[in-house]
This record gives sequence, structure tokens and C-alpha cells, in this order.
Amino acid sequence: MATNKRRKLKLLKGERALYGTAIILSLLFLVFTVFSKATISEMNIKVERLKGEVAVQIKKNESLTMKVNELASLDNINLVVNEMGLSYNNSNIKTITD
Repeated sequence: MATNKRRKLKLLKGERALYGTAIILSLLFLVFTVFSKATISEMNIKVERLKGEVAVQIKKNESLTMKVNELASLDNINLVVNEMGLSYNNSNIKTITD
């Protein structure tokens, strides 16, 4: 007659504390990992948004530069001068040399 005796495995206080600490640390590590991934993802979204804004601003700057070059062209200056009734007088031009 074999009696089925089950022995309970008793953990020592130190072992319980060690296992509990390991479980808590692993959970904290998982939470920290998820939090850091979410933060990195949010920063990447902001970076991409800013890259888009920079690209739009670069296009605006190029457009404005082209417009400035167009307005500063010699043909346009002569057109504006003639509309204002001014004339080209070579005797008023002074050249400064070193």
C-alpha cells in the first residue's frame, strides 16, 4: 500500500524575495521598453513632419529667389526706369578705383 505523499516545496524567505525581485524587475524592464519605443516613435513622427515643413519652406525660398532675380534683372530695371521717366546719364556715373 503506497500512500501518495506529496511534499510541498517550501521556499526560503531569501528565495521568495529573489524571485519576487526578478519578476518585478522583468515587468519594469518590459514597461520601460514599451515606453521608450513609444517615445522614439513619437519623435520620429515629429521629425518627419518637420522634414516636410522644411521641404515646403525650401520650395518657397527658391520661388522667392527666382522672383528677386527676375525683378533685379537689367531688363526689368530699364523698364521701371523708363516708366518713371528717368534717363541714363553717363556723366553722373563715377568710378572709384584703388
